[in-house]
Amino acid sequence: MERRNRTSISEFILLGLSNQPEQERLLFFLFLVMYLITVLWNLLIILAIRTDAHLHTPMYFFLTNLSLGDICFTSSTVPKMLVNYLSGNKAITYTSCLAQVFFFLLFGGIDCVILASMAYDRYVAICAPLHYNMIMSQKVCAFLVALCWCWACIDALIHTVSLTRLSFCGHNEIPHFFCELSVVIRLACSDTLFNDLMVYIVGSLITVIPFICILISYMCIFIAVLKIPSTHGKKKAFNTCGSHLAVVCLFYGTIIEVYFSPRSTHTAQKDTTSAVMYTLVTPMLNPFIYSLRNNDMKRALRMLFSRKPDLSL
Repeated sequence: MERRNRTSISEFILLGLSNQPEQERLLFFLFLVMYLITVLWNLLIILAIRTDAHLHTPMYFFLTNLSLGDICFTSSTVPKMLVNYLSGNKAITYTSCLAQVFFFLLFGGIDCVILASMAYDRYVAICAPLHYNMIMSQKVCAFLVALCWCWACIDALIHTVSLTRLSFCGHNEIPHFFCELSVVIRLACSDTLFNDLMVYIVGSLITVIPFICILISYMCIFIAVLKIPSTHGKKKAFNTCGSHLAVVCLFYGTIIEVYFSPRSTHTAQKDTTSAVMYTLVTPMLNPFIYSLRNNDMKRALRMLFSRKPDLSL
């Protein structure tokens, strides 16, 4: 009986961002520094929120989940790339590639939906402050976060299982630094119509729709801010919301460009550049944008650093 999955290759080759040894060394140190900054800053954000009772509010609850998602999202791709640069071995097994696709989509999806939840939280706080505590109750926040994780898990499972239906007949070089879904699909030698449809239909539910919800939320926030009588208050609100929206647009914009733009517009260099933006740059920027511009967060971090360790036995 013919196997349904006629995969004839056992591994893929990740070509990375460059094949020049000098450039690879530079890229290794650059991405190592960026990765360490991303992980350490997001860990600090989580610790500061957990240890400061004043930050046990819906906004910081979502921020904790965003920081956790950012750490896992970046860790799903960058460590493997760093190991490849160190070892010189750019191979990744078929099973490991599928696993990387799953975890990349899982944690990327969580970030997408958590950002939409955070925008909704800010919308309620600014546009309906008197009803904020009732609308954003603990149960509602827990439900939204659980929905984010379930939604992202279903999305990742659909795409990963769909990949197992494809046949790969020989060409196994991936012009990327990780197993990116759309690139892996293009390597298949069997019909990819179903996979392409899943990218557009299921993928849009976890990227395009949350992005539209964020834009609508910020539009309502900007309208509400315009009604603030204080010029200083308007400037502060616009600076904060503007920086948030800029990072959100960078994150969603590069994802939408890679997954939802016509294939004729894609090049390997363009796709890898976009991937660097949404896999590493935006997770690194999030702690600075969402936390270090916040006075409460700065105070919590100072308290965290000023704590003396308990040396008693």
